[in-house]
Order: sequence, then C-alpha cells, then structure tokens
Amino acid sequence: MFQEQGFEIVRSILTDVECAEIKAELAKFKLSGAGTRNLLGTHWCTALAAKVRLHPTIARLVPQTHIAAQCTYFEKSKERNWLVSLHQDLSIPVAARIDHPGLSGWSEKEGGIYVQPPLSVLEEIVAVRVHIDPCGHDDGPLKVVPGTHTLGIIGPEAGLIARSKTQEVPCIAEQGSAVVIRPLILHASSKASGHSLRRVLHFVFGPKVLPYGLRWQTAA
Repeated sequence: MFQEQGFEIVRSILTDVECAEIKAELAKFKLSGAGTRNLLGTHWCTALAAKVRLHPTIARLVPQTHIAAQCTYFEKSKERNWLVSLHQDLSIPVAARIDHPGLSGWSEKEGGIYVQPPLSVLEEIVAVRVHIDPCGHDDGPLKVVPGTHTLGIIGPEAGLIARSKTQEVPCIAEQGSAVVIRPLILHASSKASGHSLRRVLHFVFGPKVLPYGLRWQTAA
C-alpha cells in the first residue's frame, strides 16, 4: 500500500502513558505560532525518534540506512488554528549553504537554512507524523491525494488536475498512532472546527549522505 499510495496509517505505536509523558515535555514550549521545527536536538525527542523507527511497521517503511533529520511540532486547536493548501514538501533543513546549480529555493526558517534538493533526494525521504492526541474529522486532519508522490514535482495547476482525478483521503488517527507519508504526496489540511487539541510530531527520515556536500542541519 505505502509504495503505491504514498501514505499509511500505523496504529498504536505509542501507549497512552508514553503520550502523556510527551505532552508534559511539549507543555514546556512557549509557542508563538503553529509550532516549532527544532525539536530533534532535545534528548527526549532524539530518543523518541529512535523508538518510533524500531516499531515493526515503521521499520518496514523507513529504510535502515536512513537517519532522523528533523522533528517539527504542530499544535492545532480552535484557538491556534490554520489551514494549509494543497502542496508537496520540497525543502529540507541543512547545516550550511552550498552553491550548486542542482540546488534551489534557499530560505531561512526559525534561524535554520532550508533548500530544495534534487528530486532523487526528495523521493527517498519518509515522514512519520506521530499523533499525541486523537485526530478526527473536526480536528483539521491531514488530507492526502493517493499516488501523487510518483508524479515528481508538481506545479499548482497540475496539482489541481491530479486532485480532481483522485479523491482526497483524510488521515484520521487515534492517539499514539502515526501517519507515514512520502513528502512528495500532494497534501493539505483544513482548519479545526472542534474543541480538542491536535498535537503532532512530524519526523523526517532521510539518507545519511546528501549530494553536493550538503549536510543535515540536525541528525539523530
């Protein structure tokens, strides 16, 4: 399913007790926006990345040679709310800027450097979205367009055409479950309309060695 569809929901990778412990760690962060991209440097998050990838199903989906390269925390609620239009994730966090014609889209986010690497790198990346809370239809779940990860880098117009041919699938997830995706899959999310919290840890796993002398910003 994962190779063809570009996503898979994996249930019960964390217990309720483990989710409660993570919530206690997340409560220490003072957020100014939707979340933060810089969690992987913390000890507990590094340990969690190692635990997540050892889950039997996750281990099947994430190559053994991959490393954890980033963890982004998203917190969505009726008070802290947003929507994301249909897109692909095309940028990765790197340690320094490298001048090379194969690299584009340089940007800075939360003090870190991001770049769009070659398609061959993007095709290798696997993202694991760990749900610390339940996420139902009213909680602004991730919506994906199955199979679009195989189409390469898609422009806005082609993306709309692809969505018109294939129905979006909302990724409804229980607490402690994970949504595993290929970042090239077309995906979006709507605003939350319920009254619950939707806290997600979005781990990026990628190849240890990057081309053109690039290095990951942080790695575990």
